[in-house]
Amino acid sequence: MKSEEIEARIMVVIDQLRPFLISDGGNLEFVKFEDGIVYVKLGGACVDCAFMDITLKDGIEQMLINEIPEVKEVQNVLDS
Repeated sequence: MKSEEIEARIMVVIDQLRPFLISDGGNLEFVKFEDGIVYVKLGGACVDCAFMDITLKDGIEQMLINEIPEVKEVQNVLDS
């Protein structure tokens, strides 16, 4: 499957997850997909949330891995 097709499928899943994060004051933005890793940027209340890693790994990552076999991991991109 082409990278563009995988990215389109990733965006569909992220668009399904985003309303849940927004309802808690957070946000989720797709950055890129490379070598099986989805890079996202958690924003809003998610930045300072104590549960950010749980949300990222147990929520977002698990959903993406379950829906898209090409996804191996999800990483949060931090502002430098």
